[in-house]
Amino acid sequence: MAKTLLVLAAALAAAPLAAQTAPQTAAPPRPAPSAAEPAPEDWRDIPDDEILLIQLQSGKQVAIRLAARFAPAHIANIRKLAAARWWDGESVYRVQENWVAQWGDPTEKKPLPPELLTRPPAEFEIPAFTPAQRLSKPDSYATATGVTADGWPIASDGKAAWLTHCYGMVGVARDALPDTGSGSELFTPIGQSARRLDRNYTVVGRIIEGMQYLSALPRSDAAMGVYATAAERTGIAWVRLASQLPPDERPHFQVRATDNPRYGAMLALRENPAPPTVATGLNVCDLPAAIRRRP
Repeated sequence: MAKTLLVLAAALAAAPLAAQTAPQTAAPPRPAPSAAEPAPEDWRDIPDDEILLIQLQSGKQVAIRLAARFAPAHIANIRKLAAARWWDGESVYRVQENWVAQWGDPTEKKPLPPELLTRPPAEFEIPAFTPAQRLSKPDSYATATGVTADGWPIASDGKAAWLTHCYGMVGVARDALPDTGSGSELFTPIGQSARRLDRNYTVVGRIIEGMQYLSALPRSDAAMGVYATAAERTGIAWVRLASQLPPDERPHFQVRATDNPRYGAMLALRENPAPPTVATGLNVCDLPAAIRRRP
């Protein structure tokens, strides 16, 4: 019995040492923060005809980057609407808490320009899933997500690919399928990401400046957040493409390219934060838009 107790005591005494010397799973190496900073050549100009400006009656301005190569039919309509000054004098007429802000004609009866496609072809999906940088984990809405070389957030289920409805993205409001919306009524998510709208609504752009002027508007308690009275709406003075303005009045924007190791290092830092922060995964909508005014 005494010998047995001695053996047991020795085993117990050795147990903490064994625990201390057990092999530990190594965390992925974290790149140095400086390696994640963009180089001057990483900033690429956005064409003036891919910038849509909304001048509110308050004097505040919202800038939208148009997703011209992903939704060409709807973007063609938006350019025609801007050229026709169709949105001038209209309003932001719907602001629903934790959901969307929407603008256009609240009556939905204003005649559209005659050359407009009233029912463009569906552009809910994009031709292919070709990310320059891919996130390491899937999410609840897609088996794979990432960003294109020019900074658009995209997703895939292994078969189709699409732009994602993140905060600040701009979608086309529509009626029941198969209507895809003309592009005259637009919305942007102002709260949680609206990923359940993916592949059901056409994404035509992303707000790159002035988002606070839409996200901070008073919420409506009426059905679907549509303001009950005209007095509650936020007026729109005018909407123009930057290319329609005189050259000295145009704002110029640049997007950070993602097809380089510096953006990859930034992504790695976000997916593997320094302790004591715990990495619980990264949603593609958590990635910054990485847009700036051209210096």
